[in-house]
Amino acid sequence: MTEQGDRWTAEQVLALAPDDASRKAGGRLGGAGPWLQIGGSASGSVWGLCKGSGSKPYRTVVDLTGPAYKCSCPSRKFPCKHALGLLLLWSAEGVGEPAEAPDWAAQWLADRAAKAERPAGGRAAPVDEEGARRRAERRAARIGAGVTELEQRLADLLRGGLAGQEQSGYAGWEETAARMVDAQAPGLAARVRELGTIPSCGPGWPARMLEEAALLHLLDRAWCGVAGLPEELAATVRSRVGLPASGEGEAVRDRWLVLAQYDTVSPDGRLTTRRIWLRGLAGGRPALVLDFGPPGRPPGLALPVGLVLEAEMRFRPGSAGLRADLGERFAAAVPCAEVPAGVSAGAALEAYGAALREDPWLESWPVVLGPVIPIPGELGWQLADAEGTSALPVPLTGGASRSRGGLWQLAALSGGGPVTVFGECGHRGFTPLTAWQPDSTEPVALA
Repeated sequence: MTEQGDRWTAEQVLALAPDDASRKAGGRLGGAGPWLQIGGSASGSVWGLCKGSGSKPYRTVVDLTGPAYKCSCPSRKFPCKHALGLLLLWSAEGVGEPAEAPDWAAQWLADRAAKAERPAGGRAAPVDEEGARRRAERRAARIGAGVTELEQRLADLLRGGLAGQEQSGYAGWEETAARMVDAQAPGLAARVRELGTIPSCGPGWPARMLEEAALLHLLDRAWCGVAGLPEELAATVRSRVGLPASGEGEAVRDRWLVLAQYDTVSPDGRLTTRRIWLRGLAGGRPALVLDFGPPGRPPGLALPVGLVLEAEMRFRPGSAGLRADLGERFAAAVPCAEVPAGVSAGAALEAYGAALREDPWLESWPVVLGPVIPIPGELGWQLADAEGTSALPVPLTGGASRSRGGLWQLAALSGGGPVTVFGECGHRGFTPLTAWQPDSTEPVALA
């Protein structure tokens, strides 16, 4: 069950595909594709006209609350590639603003609504709680089978040793990821793909691969015992495996400062993810808003760094309370007139450690660090407290340090003196994303 405001990821959409051929064809249609018209409604439906081989375009409509599908194409697969492509466009927020459905889509949706409300006998249809429970049990069983298979794959990896992974290549891991998608566990599929790319990531990869394999094993074991976990941790496990969040999280209204924004591309190049970090000026709560773009198209949401917007954030259950969706805005965004307060290196590590208790798979925690001094050295860069003896290393990959120019830019801003830096504090160190010079409220995005 879903609403248009609760978007799926591309992995969750592709998990609906009846076979691998449909998954690939749907992925192609989820890009630019031969779509003549696409649209969606606030009530939870999307539709589109897709140019086919004949003179008439195929009419495709999806009721997101089912989900249920209707397409005029001759395919007997369910859902067809057109429905999958349309859902991929919707998951990437590519269907535009809510609009009135065309007659052919509105009629099908109205028939579905009428059938649900007035079954035989003319009385309102009861909620099929038993059917929903059985569907949830079937999916849980499929995920459990996928977890068992993945555990065997990890055991084979350790039994055979890591030394041969550079020669064995990525294909085996992609096959395992596809099996996790078939098991309706897209979160596991994404982690498997990331695991398969580690042998090509430079020196020190065996240690990193062992770390990620251990975290993946921990997630497998957590899923097997999810029924006995505290509710918040259980919600995190379900989310990490790839299940849509159940229930609504907390809604928080505040004046939100945009601290950073950057894009990453999935290993297969099919999905661009935009990460936007914000912090409430009144409550101090951090928020992570994600937006997605299909191949060849950037994500639609853009929030310039340094702006403050008064808005409501709807936080999702689990994920250490970080993941949120941007809700209603109450005023125009304005530049921030102050620099956010920073903390010491020790306090940053304490904050990350506290967050790990809620989400052991959390890669990093948002922190404003400062005042600190960037220091290059033989073993890499560090951000050292201006007063004290603590420092955090800067990892060689990720965030601003993808380009060494970003670190030299930070050093130039510092001029050997203290600066305030926002970034992601994780088990490999601190990745700087935005900096403020002394006596200046103008943020500088580090690229």
